[in-house]
Amino acid sequence: MPRSLRGRMLLAFTAVGLAAVVAAGAALFIVLRDLHREATFATLRSMGTAVVAQSAVRLNRTNAAEALTTIRDELADPELAVLFVAANGTVVTIDGAVRPDESLPSQRDADRGDAASGLVRFDDGREWATVAVAIDRAAALRSRALVLAKPDRAAADAARDLARTLPVVLLAVLLVGAPLAWLLARSTTGPLRRLTAATASIPSGAATPDLPAEGPAEVRELTEHFRLMAGELAEARRAEDEMLANLRHDLRTPLTVIGGFAEALADGTADGPAATHAATAIRDETARLERLVDELGAIESLRAGGRGLHPERIQPRPLLDDAAARFAPRAQSAAVDVAVEVDPGAPAILADRLALERIVSNLLENALRALTARAEPEPGSVRGRVVLAARPVDLAAGPGLAISVADDGPGLPPGAQDRVFERSWRGDPARSGPGTGLGLAIVRELAAAHGGTAVAENLAPHGARISVLLPTVPPGP
Repeated sequence: MPRSLRGRMLLAFTAVGLAAVVAAGAALFIVLRDLHREATFATLRSMGTAVVAQSAVRLNRTNAAEALTTIRDELADPELAVLFVAANGTVVTIDGAVRPDESLPSQRDADRGDAASGLVRFDDGREWATVAVAIDRAAALRSRALVLAKPDRAAADAARDLARTLPVVLLAVLLVGAPLAWLLARSTTGPLRRLTAATASIPSGAATPDLPAEGPAEVRELTEHFRLMAGELAEARRAEDEMLANLRHDLRTPLTVIGGFAEALADGTADGPAATHAATAIRDETARLERLVDELGAIESLRAGGRGLHPERIQPRPLLDDAAARFAPRAQSAAVDVAVEVDPGAPAILADRLALERIVSNLLENALRALTARAEPEPGSVRGRVVLAARPVDLAAGPGLAISVADDGPGLPPGAQDRVFERSWRGDPARSGPGTGLGLAIVRELAAAHGGTAVAENLAPHGARISVLLPTVPPGP
């Protein structure tokens, strides 16, 4: 069996062509054999009817053997066997001639010149084409017949005819079928070869060539799926490169701070209050690095399926009150007011408590970070306001709960409503803020794990709101 698809297709076409030639040859052989046999019967009938009148006279004047010899000599066919069937059914042959081993074609109730034909096996073991021609009229009391027979060579004659015609048929099949098979194989293997060459460029990261949609429908569909896969892979690599660049930036700042203060402590430059400040800075930057590593691990765990959810019935009011209480000290130090607003119709939902607490915490972190970017407020005033809210919503899967965190900060940059949930994306062009750019990505992944989604929107006249829409009952087990 050839290893290549083209070789297998050519072999298949060759096999089909040969099978078609064999089938056609078998059918043609049967037709030709019957035609040759009928031609032999027609010749014998013609010869018999031509001599039957003279045969009756000769058979009446002399003995049957001499009459049969005379008839055979007149017909001048060395292969011809001439027999006579007497009125009593006795078969008379020329001395030394073959005799039938089976019954001859019946001439009962036949008129003079009527002929009956058939294949009869003779004592030489061969089948003979035999024709019996009635000698007497139907009114006669006796029923006699002249029998002419020749060896049946119809099969041999048909085989000779096929031997002359089949090579021509086979040549025609090859001349027509071979180019068609080659074109069909090329139309299939050509796109597959280009597809194979294109796949070889993927591991190296080289640009994937633009493949034309050619060949059969299945190959075109495969090509289209490959193009989509290659595009998604290129986008994933681009996102990974961007994320690595962002991580390098995010890691460089705390490492620089830690290294600088550690060196100051080591060489004694920082002492007294400066040493305390250096130690505090090192602690804060170390905590920032830990948060970055934790968030990276959390989002990778979610991408890979993460730990299983452990749903329990959660009321929105206690959830938001607890979150506001946890962030109250930080919000007070940053001069930010935090309020909780829960719609009376907000339903309880089945959700993983740890996941839901992380969602709310990340949303609060994002809102506080947006507000603390503002300048220090005047004594006794506030930077801004954050509102934690819960309200009922109607989702495609049924009733649900919307948990949102809104702030009156600068809002999202134009076109950022979708990008805020991307890994390591931040609206800060200088990327100098304290965040890692992974918080909202984790929010979206946790929402998706519960069968929900996350949306971002700007508020008028300024500010932004991030909402998580969750069904009251998550899908799946």
